[in-house]
Amino acid sequence: MGVFKAAAIQMRSGTNVERNAEAFETMAREAAAKGAIYLQTPEMTGALMRNRDELRASLKPESKDLIAATAQRLAGELGVHIHVGSTAIARPDGRVANRALLFDPRGTLVARYDKIHMFDVDLDNGESWRESATYEPGATAVVADLPFARLGFAVCYDLRFPQLFRAEAMDGAEVLTAPAAFTRQTGEAHWHVLLRARAIENGAWLIAAAQGGVHEDGRETYGHSMIVDPWGNVVAEADGNEPGVILADIDTAASKAARAKIPNLRNAREFGVGLSVEPDLKAAS
Repeated sequence: MGVFKAAAIQMRSGTNVERNAEAFETMAREAAAKGAIYLQTPEMTGALMRNRDELRASLKPESKDLIAATAQRLAGELGVHIHVGSTAIARPDGRVANRALLFDPRGTLVARYDKIHMFDVDLDNGESWRESATYEPGATAVVADLPFARLGFAVCYDLRFPQLFRAEAMDGAEVLTAPAAFTRQTGEAHWHVLLRARAIENGAWLIAAAQGGVHEDGRETYGHSMIVDPWGNVVAEADGNEPGVILADIDTAASKAARAKIPNLRNAREFGVGLSVEPDLKAAS
């Protein structure tokens, strides 16, 4: 649909939402000044807070959330699309949403996506995470039409579920997203290969803004925000885990070209799973 400059903003969100909003605004202004018209922040832009009681006490509904308000204001002021990779939002039912928000250059909310797959894992280094104890998972894949691209949404652990990205690609998404707060251990092992695989297998651009470094709540995230083209080439990558901005020119025609070379989306077939053994008719006779 067009060529545009995209920015992935790498953060090191702490436990103070106001400070995180200020850091987000500073880097958003830097990205816009460098020509980006689509800006993406990482998962949990608002705060990384391990203590569940403190997290809940800090939460606001979407209409009163500081990160949402900051993104809305900046999008309108800077004339850009701002994709909050996710932030924690208080739901009316008392649960919490890990929610992505997309604002257009008028400051209008044009899409929201709640993370579908919950990070409930026990890692070798002793880290144990149970997102489902706090967050209510989403149930719907989201694809949004921007003036320059059709955009598919995901958040962090969603990256390990290729069926989500395939569904969005089949629905026409040329640009897929995976803003994240990958742990250092899992990031070192899988971050690069998973991002490149999702881009290659769907013939789509992949933009992934990440959290990076040691956070105030004690966790350590991998960083290495990346932008990958539809052929699997890394066209931009943050140097390590320090906060900062990476940029790349996105040409959606590259998605069309990749899908023409390897038409796996068109060639996909429905199939079942089971054990099928043809009878040996000669043996039976």
